[in-house]
Amino acid sequence: MSVNDPLGDMLTRIRNAQLRGKSTVSTPASKLRAWVLDVLAGEGYIRGYEKNSTENGQGELVISLKYFEGEPVIREIKRVSKPGRRVYMGVKDIPSVRNGLGVSIVSTPKGVMSDAAARSANVGGEVLCTVF
Repeated sequence: MSVNDPLGDMLTRIRNAQLRGKSTVSTPASKLRAWVLDVLAGEGYIRGYEKNSTENGQGELVISLKYFEGEPVIREIKRVSKPGRRVYMGVKDIPSVRNGLGVSIVSTPKGVMSDAAARSANVGGEVLCTVF
């Protein structure tokens, strides 16, 4: 089955797994997904992830979700830039999520990074998603 929005699919899988209280969730592997998961792990929203290979040769990312006192650490995860409407912002326009309590994940010419890292590197780009 073809997926039109692979990143949106991964975010939905994470959201659904946390609603069910799962400890891990798997998603097909891609470089963009791995880069976004690197930012999520660096900001402390997930425990980590590992890349496995399935029997048909396709890579798979197994994401270890993080909980605090029985509640998921990720309260809200939203896709901002979608295939039908891309959202690009300059460094001065990158949104801060919940007054800095959350994170915007931005795809910049210097790589995929959090909003704070993009501001410190003085680069703008495509706002992929927001996490709180």
